[in-house]
This record gives sequence, structure tokens and C-alpha cells, in this order.
Amino acid sequence: MLIARQQDVTPAVLDVMARTRDPRLREIMTSLITHLHGFVRDVRLTEAEFRDATAILNEIGALASDTHNEFVLMAGSLGVSSLVCLLNNGDNGNTETSQSLLGPFWRLNAPRVENGGTIVRSDTPGNPLFVNARVVDGAGRPIVGAEVDVWHASPVGLYENQDPEQAEMNLRGKFTTDDEGRFWFRSVKMIGYPVPTDGVVGRLLAAQGRHPMRPAHLHALIVKPGFKVLISQVYDANDPHLASDVQFGVTKALLGDFVRHDDPRPDAPAPWYALDYTYVMETGEAVLPRPPIK
Repeated sequence: MLIARQQDVTPAVLDVMARTRDPRLREIMTSLITHLHGFVRDVRLTEAEFRDATAILNEIGALASDTHNEFVLMAGSLGVSSLVCLLNNGDNGNTETSQSLLGPFWRLNAPRVENGGTIVRSDTPGNPLFVNARVVDGAGRPIVGAEVDVWHASPVGLYENQDPEQAEMNLRGKFTTDDEGRFWFRSVKMIGYPVPTDGVVGRLLAAQGRHPMRPAHLHALIVKPGFKVLISQVYDANDPHLASDVQFGVTKALLGDFVRHDDPRPDAPAPWYALDYTYVMETGEAVLPRPPIK
């Protein structure tokens, strides 16, 4: 159809979208155009704002590197990552779930570690942390032989790929659950940290008067055939930024008690911390996500 007025644009585009052969792609594009055009009309987007928006998208793409993913950071800062996660897990968002955000710092090929071992690979000052975890199904039965990838930031708030002072793959490891669905390891207690603010996301946060902080958390990615890949983050229940996480990733099901102990143990000085947590996997197809960085 020929376009005469602004009211004609959306029907013309929707007419083209309706010819899309793949039904799911047709559904997505039809909804996207409807809402996107509605947004443009709702805010009466100016030509200057449109040019700024396209420049921002170009900049986000240009900021991508082997160690940084600005798109993932932006999606989290807008709450999109969290919404997609919760809609697709926990009975389609109707129940609590151990699923959480993948985040921008997962890497493939973390070193394998025996249960009880450490994931500290270079001098990393901080309080010792002992993690004891179980992996179970929806009925509470242990999942044996699950592959568990763990990673977290250092006590200075940096992942090893961000920090030249840390050894390759420091504070990363891969474990296998035992006959009781358990895995356990030693590390150092992490702290909360600011997301990178030297790009588009940082400027957006500053313009909105938002802080860039994420609460302290432990990442896990758990794989077992017959179950959906579990991507999880366990947050320190005492962190001051739980309710204002810049990535909107904290849910009640993901809170963990990092218990402080002031008496030394034979293999650790005081104070040291202990985390006990149970991960619940949902049945489904095991599909690994694409790593956001190398």
C-alpha cells in the first residue's frame, strides 16, 4: 500500500510482516512493530532523538569485545534479562525458581576441580568461603552426576578477565555432584561491585540518577541431561543493594546466608564464611547458552 499519512505507516509494515512464513517469527515481528510504533507515537519521538538512538545502538555494538558485552549489560539494566528468565522458568513465571541471569562474565572451559578443592588460583586476599551445595529435582530428589560451573568476582569486585592481577580462570571451577547431589568447594568471600560504567550503560545510569551496584553473588551453571540448564546466582542476604540491584536480578528464592564464623578452623583463619544452598532443576531439554565472552 502507498503511504500518505503517519497513520498509514503501521498498517503498511504489519501487512508485510503478515507474509512472514515462519509462524513464530511472524508473531514476534507483528507484536514488535505494533509496540514499537506505539512507543514512537506515545512519546512523539523527535528526529534528533531517533538519530541519537541509532547512534547508541551502533556504539553498543562497537563496545563488544572478547571480554565485554554491552548488549547483555544494557538488557539487564532495563530489566529485560530478568523478565525473560522469570517468564520462561518456574512454571512460566508463576512459581519461585532457582533460575537467574547468566550475566556477561561466564566463560567456557573452566578448570575441573574435585569436590572439596579450591577455585582460588592466585593470591586473592579475602575471607575464606566454604560452599556446600546440593542439586535436586522438583521433588527434592538428588541429581547425581550434574556438571556444575561456578564463578564469582574477587574481594575487590572484579572478575579475573577484568583484572590483570588475577590468574587465568581464577575463582572459576567445574564440579560434578556426588551420589547425594552434593558439591562443595573453597573460595574467598566476594563483595558487591559496580557494573562497567565507561559506556552507554554508564551514561544511562548517570542520566537516571541510578547507582551501578550489583549485590555480592555466586554464579552457577548446572547441566544434566533430562533437565533444563540451570543458570543461577545466589545473593548474600545481607548485602545493602538487594532491593536496588542495577540488573534487577535478585529474587527471594536466590537469597543465601553467608554465615560468618569467628572461631578459626584447622584449614582457615577467622573470620571465615559458609554458604549452604540447594539448587532446584526443572525437567526439560539441556541447551547450553552462548558464552557472552571468551
